[in-house]
Amino acid sequence: MSARTAPFLATYDKLLARWPVPVEPLTVRTVHGTTRVNACGPADGRPLVLLHGGGATSAMWFANAGTWAAAGHRVLAVDLIGDPGRSVHDGAPLRDVPGLLGWLDAVLDGLGVHEADLCGHSYGAWTALQYALHAPARVGHLVLLDPTQCFTGFRPGYLLRALPLFLPYRTPDRARSYLDWESGPGPAVDPDWRELYALGYADFPASPIVTGPRPTPARLRTLTTPVLALYAAHARTHDPHRTAEATRRALPHATVTTVPTTSHHTLPTAGAPQVNPQVLTFLPRP
Repeated sequence: MSARTAPFLATYDKLLARWPVPVEPLTVRTVHGTTRVNACGPADGRPLVLLHGGGATSAMWFANAGTWAAAGHRVLAVDLIGDPGRSVHDGAPLRDVPGLLGWLDAVLDGLGVHEADLCGHSYGAWTALQYALHAPARVGHLVLLDPTQCFTGFRPGYLLRALPLFLPYRTPDRARSYLDWESGPGPAVDPDWRELYALGYADFPASPIVTGPRPTPARLRTLTTPVLALYAAHARTHDPHRTAEATRRALPHATVTTVPTTSHHTLPTAGAPQVNPQVLTFLPRP
């Protein structure tokens, strides 16, 4: 651990300590490096794989994982490789979407998971949807929390506001300002997670994020996996109501709901009292 990343990792561990259940740190070695998975819940429970948003780390699930684990799910929260977190991208580069999905194949293989339910937030929801299209036999149920770049694009105003995040000389204050703006008039971003995101953005050595186009309507029609999509009512990333309608059109079998008062980044945390029971109702009983 370098002096540069030490404050980030200390903040990561502080947030992980807030999980209300015992957490078992697992590591899975792939050709791309070592993937960290924070596991909780009964070892023989039905696997529920959690995929975080860009820069969020798997520690972000502190308001959700305990509830889902207590209900009998084997929660497996993955640190996306190449992103800030405790995964170490010291192997082959991830160059494209097939490579990203192949990495997740390898992680599930390494965990001994042949089929799982997937839950992703933001970029993690995009990854989860791409994976369900890639390997439908391995995904039982799919939960998308304010998914981005899945059914509609970003708001132009959001892209302009987020642009400074990609400029040189990145600082934690720039990331804090962005999160405070995006949370808008709703609940504030959790202060511990806000600091983790800011430190990871500025100081953690990360690889370029693998992205791709939105799935085409024709491809989405091939998806038979049950889907729950929850949107943040005050998200500034996209128009939540238009995106919810686009989701219903693309996936008529999906359950689509908007969670009041929440923003894009506060949906899993401040929105947990609404999100957690909806997810449990949707998922098969372990």
